[in-house]
Amino acid sequence: MSLVVGAIVEGVVTGITHFGAFVQLENGETGLVHISEVADTYVKDIHDHLQKRDKVRVKILSVDGNGKIGLSIKQAAEGYGTHSRGPRISFEDKLSKFLKDSDERLQDLRRNTESKRGGRGSSYRANM
Repeated sequence: MSLVVGAIVEGVVTGITHFGAFVQLENGETGLVHISEVADTYVKDIHDHLQKRDKVRVKILSVDGNGKIGLSIKQAAEGYGTHSRGPRISFEDKLSKFLKDSDERLQDLRRNTESKRGGRGSSYRANM
């Protein structure tokens, strides 16, 4: 069986390292699932997601001339890439929203701090 980039196949985890997992495919060849291709979320410890001898579905990402096979578990998952992340927002729009939110937070912080100090116009000596 020849490996086709983009194909989804099954395999068994044969080894785990700090940077990924080695998966033996149905045809006997071994490929690497990089830690960034294990799950849609950040993976700090790959052992939280995979163990040796786990059966996994993987997508073949690349096959180079040296026999190295790049694999992905997250891209082989059902519905991968179908969820929308919402409308694209330009950098300028993101920046203006950030600045507006930041100003509002600063104003709230100042109001809160002033009320703890007795507010504006009131001084310690005036209350004595």
